[in-house]
Amino acid sequence: MLLLSAVACGSEGKGSDSVSPAGGLPAITAGAAFGEKPTLAKGEGDPPKELKTEVISEGDGAEVKKGDQIEVNYLGQAWDSDEPFDNSFDRGEPFNLTVGAGQVIKGWDQGLEGQKVGSRVELAIPPELGYGEQGQGQIKPNATLVFVVDILKATTIPKVAEGTEVAQDNIDLPKVGTNTDGKAPSITVPDKDAPTELVSTYIIEGDGPEVKKSDTLAVAYKGVLWKGGKEFDSSYARGNEPVSFPLSQVIPGWQDGLEGKKVGSRVLLVIPPDQAYGDAEQQGIPAGSTLVFSVDILAAS
Repeated sequence: MLLLSAVACGSEGKGSDSVSPAGGLPAITAGAAFGEKPTLAKGEGDPPKELKTEVISEGDGAEVKKGDQIEVNYLGQAWDSDEPFDNSFDRGEPFNLTVGAGQVIKGWDQGLEGQKVGSRVELAIPPELGYGEQGQGQIKPNATLVFVVDILKATTIPKVAEGTEVAQDNIDLPKVGTNTDGKAPSITVPDKDAPTELVSTYIIEGDGPEVKKSDTLAVAYKGVLWKGGKEFDSSYARGNEPVSFPLSQVIPGWQDGLEGKKVGSRVLLVIPPDQAYGDAEQQGIPAGSTLVFSVDILAAS
């Protein structure tokens, strides 16, 4: 990973509602205070060739670490534009991610690590740490991106479920490993017909709060096909970092199967096709597949 460039406190411009960062990044011309929707000027001159991070106002919270689940508000625009391409302020809903898990562009993962909760930072992200030669939506190819990010909250996430093992005595269901060493648990699918209804059962029962469908979860998971037991996806295979997502945005089997389960638990999900991907093939998952997951619910917010 590239090292972050030196972080310097931004210097306030004329008036309390504008800031001109010390490192030559685009000025915040309105809404400069933490929590306010900012307005950014167009960048001046050539954009920086490397990631540049400026602290506009420093919070007094803990430093963000790789693997933390964080909640942020943000506004983003291209260096050569004064029109945002995206912002969370207008949606009225902060954005959640796990730092260092590859869920966002590299410039975010690298630029937010080490910043303090309660801080407002401005990032200038070169194309190779953004969307590169292909661009994305309104973002042109080879665009340097500028973001103002308010770090609202950070949660240190455990690596594995911790709780009480639950007996797996139903011979018609897959057996899931109960190891708590941070490695992917085994999943052994029986040579039987797949259930036609959703199955959601504890393998390890934690003692955290019950998951709500409106929650954003941090999980570790592994998925295999009922037919043949072939693995098709696993967070353990992608650097063993937790994955964060709003529960409302995943397949119905995850939504219904994880709602009401306790944080800190390992859960077996067996998801029939009508609550998964149905008759559509999906990235190596054949049409009409029943899916089997082991899911460690590590955090909820």
